[in-house]
Amino acid sequence: MRIGFVGTGLMGAPMAGHLQAAGHELILLPHRTPAPETLLDGGAQIAASAAELARASEVVIAIVPDTPDVDDLLFRGDGLASGLQRGALFIDMSTISPVATQGFAEKLSALGVGYVDAPVSGGDIGARAAALTIMVGGADADVARAMPLFEVMGKTITHLGPVGTGQTCKAANQIVVGVTLNAVAEALVFASRAGADPTKVRSALLGGFASSRILEVHGQRMLNGDFAPGFKAGLHAKDLAIVLDQAEQMGLALPATAIVRDHLLARMQEGETDADHSIIVKEVGALTG
Repeated sequence: MRIGFVGTGLMGAPMAGHLQAAGHELILLPHRTPAPETLLDGGAQIAASAAELARASEVVIAIVPDTPDVDDLLFRGDGLASGLQRGALFIDMSTISPVATQGFAEKLSALGVGYVDAPVSGGDIGARAAALTIMVGGADADVARAMPLFEVMGKTITHLGPVGTGQTCKAANQIVVGVTLNAVAEALVFASRAGADPTKVRSALLGGFASSRILEVHGQRMLNGDFAPGFKAGLHAKDLAIVLDQAEQMGLALPATAIVRDHLLARMQEGETDADHSIIVKEVGALTG
C-alpha cells in the first residue's frame, strides 16, 4: 500500500519502519520530530503538507501526542480532510479523547472516509520489537482493511467494537499502568525506608502474586535511577487527564487515578516532563522527605 504516516517520534519511527520493511511505500509528514534517516534511506518520501500526504495515500496512519494535535492534523487549514479521497482510510494510533474520536469519525464519514482508532501499549520496547498491544475501534470493514498493517506492528490486536472503543480501552490501560507504577514506587520506597534491600525485595516479589511487567521493567528503572524515556511522564499525565475528564462527565470517582496524575504533574513542575513515567518514584520519595 501507499501509506501516509504522521508522527515518526519515539513510537512512530519503529512502527513506520516495520511497515516499510514489509514492503509498503511510505509518505511521511514529520510532527515535532524530523523523519529518521533510516526511513528516508529506505525510500520514504516527505510530503509538503497534510493535504498532499492525504492525496497520495490509500491509508493514513497518525500517532501524535494529544487530541488537539489530531484535530489540527485533520481539519485545520491544509489538513488531511481536505486531501483524503472517498474510500480512503484514516487510522489514528494516538491516545486521545474517546468522545472527540467519535466526532472526528463522523466528520470523515461524511466525506466517505473510513476511521479506525487504534491506540497502542507497549512503549518504545514494544514498538521496536513489533510486539505492541493494539486496541481497535471501528466498523468491521474498516478494521479488516487495517488488520494486515496492525499485524506488522503489533502482537496482541483486539477489535473492541465501534469507533471510540479503542480509545476507551487505552484509557483503561493507562489507569492500570499508572496505578501499578505508583504501587511499585511505594513498595520500593517502603522497603528501603524499612531497612530492606529494595533490589532483593523486587526480586522476591517477581516470584509471587505481586509480579507484573511493570514491577519487572519499571521497578528496575526505579532502582537504577534510569529515567530515559520509554513513555514520557508528560504524556501519561495527559492521558490520565483525559480519563479523569470523562470520568467526571460520567459521574465516576477514580481517586487512585487522580493521585497518580497529581504525582506526575508534580514531577513535570520539577522539569521532568520528558522523563520516563517511572519518575513517579521520585515523587513518592519526595513525599517521605
